[in-house]
Amino acid sequence: MSYTIGSLAKVAEVPIETIRYYQRRGLVSEPAKPLGGIRRYDETHVRRLRFIKRAQSLGFNLDEVADLLALEDGRHCREAEQLGENKLAIVRERIAQLRRVEQALTELVDQCHCNTGQVHCPLIAALEQMA
Repeated sequence: MSYTIGSLAKVAEVPIETIRYYQRRGLVSEPAKPLGGIRRYDETHVRRLRFIKRAQSLGFNLDEVADLLALEDGRHCREAEQLGENKLAIVRERIAQLRRVEQALTELVDQCHCNTGQVHCPLIAALEQMA
């Protein structure tokens, strides 16, 4: 099956400008344009776009996606595993940070509930002290 860039965008569920951006970044190839014709994309382009979007949904940035794409022949599983482990460590650290933020905000909001008649809000006072 062949696609115009518009039909490719629909099938892959990405905007046309995203496809063009990925082409400029070297993540997606741009087929040759026949003289007086329209570029035609195929299923490999659909798979590539879906791969990129899935990787992004897992938190990989485009540079990391490019690294994964360079390993896509399936013979570099160790390198792909290392990239995955690195991303997992970053995600776990973010989760830990978010838990710390959640705990701090919970305590500050709880202090606001207990603030009866005080002039200064405990949440705002804490943020002023942090600055």
